[in-house]
Amino acid sequence: MRKKFTEEDISRIIEMAWEDRTSLDAIYRNYGLKEDQLKLLMKKELKRGSYTLWRKRMKNSHLRHESLRPNGITRAYCSQQYKFKK
Repeated sequence: MRKKFTEEDISRIIEMAWEDRTSLDAIYRNYGLKEDQLKLLMKKELKRGSYTLWRKRMKNSHLRHESLRPNGITRAYCSQQYKFKK
């Protein structure tokens, strides 16, 4: 079953997929996309060169699955990243 995502959702999914700290597990929890579905979305939404660079980057990252991460890396984002404005 293919989910319908808003443009904002797609933009955030792409942003999360490019971030080194964001695991594929976090994307699945937030958007219900498995790895193969994420690859299809990225292939559809990115230019060919950008998709190729992302795939190379993803293949070389040992942080993409939470179970493969070293102890101590528990967040999917930097502690400074989501500060609320007053």
